Amino acid sequence: MVEIRSVHKSFGALEVLRGIDLTVRTGEVTVVLGPSGSGKSTLLRTINHLEKVDRGWISVDGSLIGYRRSGDRLFELPEREVLKQRTRIGFVFQNFHLFPHLTVLENITEAPVAALGKPRKQAEAAAAGLLARVGLADKAAAYPGRLSGGQQQRVAIARALALEPSLLLFDEPTSALDPELVGEVLDVIKDLAAQGTTMIVVTHEIGFAREAADTVVFMDEGRIVEQGPPAAVLDHPEHERTRAFLSKVL
Repeated sequence: MVEIRSVHKSFGALEVLRGIDLTVRTGEVTVVLGPSGSGKSTLLRTINHLEKVDRGWISVDGSLIGYRRSGDRLFELPEREVLKQRTRIGFVFQNFHLFPHLTVLENITEAPVAALGKPRKQAEAAAAGLLARVGLADKAAAYPGRLSGGQQQRVAIARALALEPSLLLFDEPTSALDPELVGEVLDVIKDLAAQGTTMIVVTHEIGFAREAADTVVFMDEGRIVEQGPPAAVLDHPEHERTRAFLSKVL
């Protein structure tokens, strides 16, 4: 589903990604761990071309993201084609980014209507089904400001699912939540994992990584230091940097 090859990204003199290679297979959950500043969020943002790579390339479901290849050269796609690619890649941010002036149902309905051209009635019916799926069927007419953080994040997940993406990206989806609300969001993500949704999840929730991930990736200073099954990386890490990180968070 996802191929990342030799990806580099700098912001000025700061090199944030230093040659990332990663493969994510269809239907699998990859959890990315690492300290703040290790490049995790930047990596996610390059996958849907919110950040342009400086070197290397990324493909999702067989298509290069943000570029077309001509011989040995890559040429950046026009913005309208990048936007079309993004409809296949759902992105759930840590701070929800819901439209405060729209109801919950309208928040979920807008993208399928605007980006995919779906009839509004059809989009509304699908949105109602997604709200039921994330346990919020009774909140369709509510505005985001009347919801808890956990409820808002579940709406954000439903909104991402409304475009029927082939890949879901989560950027620390529980970091802005009060501790007692974390579980309700992780439960929704676990359900998606059980249903075979391809996901890359940046998180600090080690228990979730152990339970839901097929592959755990540990990043530090813009590099993938270690990756493998949860039992290997979390219980028997080979790299000293991984061991040092886990000793502080477990």
